[in-house]
Amino acid sequence: MNRRDGNELSGLAKLGYKPFGLVLGLIGGMLAGKVFGIIWKKISDEDETPQPLSDDYSTREVLLAATLQGAVFGLIKTAVDRYGMKGVRRFLDAPRRPIRHAEEV
Repeated sequence: MNRRDGNELSGLAKLGYKPFGLVLGLIGGMLAGKVFGIIWKKISDEDETPQPLSDDYSTREVLLAATLQGAVFGLIKTAVDRYGMKGVRRFLDAPRRPIRHAEEV
């Protein structure tokens, strides 16, 4: 299902967002790694996160760490993308007219 609500970025805003999106993506990735490390340290009482090929951790620990890391990364990436897009729209895109509902007409 492709839902378009009229709030997509215009061509100019999409072009303007590309460099910001790349930088924000890098910053978001680093932030996600730090957040994951902090969360893992609190739940496991270990300073390092399990590496997939390490024999020092059980398969369960490695899979749990990967699941948590994916969730943290997905959350932060989505937040960075959404707020980055809103910021670019604010500065580069023409303001949108409010959508009028049928009962208001």
